Amino acid sequence: MKKFLSFLTITCTALSLLAASNTQDDVTSNYRRSGSNHYAYPIPGDMPAPALTEAPAGYEAFYIDHYGRHGSRWLTTNNTYDRTVATLEKAENAHCLTALGEETLHNMRIIAEAARMRAGDLSDVGAEQHQGIARRMLENFPSVWGDDAVVDARSTVVFRCILSMQNETMTLRAAYPNMRITTDASYHDMSYMGWGHGEDTIAIPIRHEMSKISDSLYRADIDTHRFIHSLVSDTAFAAHEINGLRLMRDVFNIAGSLQGHHQFDGMNLFYLFTNDEIFDLWRIRNVYWYTHWANAPQNGHRMPYIERPLLRNIIESADRAIAEGRKGADLRFGHETCVLPLACLMELDNVNESISDLDNLHNVWQDYNFIPKACNIQMIFYRPVSGQGDILVKVLYNEHEAALPVATVNGPYCRWDDLKAHYLKRIEHSPLVGD
Repeated sequence: MKKFLSFLTITCTALSLLAASNTQDDVTSNYRRSGSNHYAYPIPGDMPAPALTEAPAGYEAFYIDHYGRHGSRWLTTNNTYDRTVATLEKAENAHCLTALGEETLHNMRIIAEAARMRAGDLSDVGAEQHQGIARRMLENFPSVWGDDAVVDARSTVVFRCILSMQNETMTLRAAYPNMRITTDASYHDMSYMGWGHGEDTIAIPIRHEMSKISDSLYRADIDTHRFIHSLVSDTAFAAHEINGLRLMRDVFNIAGSLQGHHQFDGMNLFYLFTNDEIFDLWRIRNVYWYTHWANAPQNGHRMPYIERPLLRNIIESADRAIAEGRKGADLRFGHETCVLPLACLMELDNVNESISDLDNLHNVWQDYNFIPKACNIQMIFYRPVSGQGDILVKVLYNEHEAALPVATVNGPYCRWDDLKAHYLKRIEHSPLVGD
């Protein structure tokens, strides 16, 4: 028995180390993934579009209920670009930039100038991501579309989301010029479309507390000396005049965001970091996204429930389309800070995992799988061609067929009534209720 337990311990340890190794390999073999929420939508760049299971016999798709994040963008504040340039210029004025530091400053000036007055704007790559998603919707679910289809598209009031909506709907319009498509972006819908939730008053202070976790990990786990001294030759100047951790994080943030712009295709800043530094910086960002927006025990498992209004709207929209017997889509465009908690509330795949051990979080949960730019959730509804039978649904998370929290009847397909009942129960038993 002791030998068996010893073998089991060794085996589990080996599997744990293998998982850690695999995750680190995933990140360091494709540095783009270390960008976390800056990771450019991986289809078709890093992987082909997933194969989809055929509809059950006698069924056809007729309606899509969707929430998607905007595409790749510039950083949401010019501060990150300008602060990086200013910090390196301070060392330049003190005549203590290394040759690598001078090269980095040169590149940062180019990036900062290109980014001027573009904070948060949708990029060229971001526009293409949504055009591609729309084309695959047309190809994968042709029975949903047509001149008689009705598409209602809504966006948060943020420009990059509005432009993402326009790129998707224009692609649909090009295929069916007479299809009825309406678009809207209004504060009227922000109570469920974006962050300004009326039910988010509890979540905001919790997220402030969660920031202390990731901030402490940066201070404890990130050694900035090698990075800073590769750019600045005077160690005393660097120690007294430069906030090393902030500079390192800013440069890493910019490095991860460049994949969202065609004009920077030939520029790579990841070479400024070692593989271990890239992995550790990503690992802490992974903790940030998990504790701030996912089903983390550290936040009391509350974050998914801020998306109750959005899930209610999705359910009501689907029921309305079913009752009216129409085909088409309800398309919503917003942010990863909605997609991630919504996916957790919907219990898709393993996104809703509850993980206490943050040191091993990366073995189980990776942000780049859940919130790349243009991440999206598509509920595809099917009805029997004969008119007799249950409405079926499957869910695509970033275009792959997601595991669902209810029994399926055929591969990824489940009865809409079963899934709806499960989600309504989750909404009604929210831990936010009564707080």
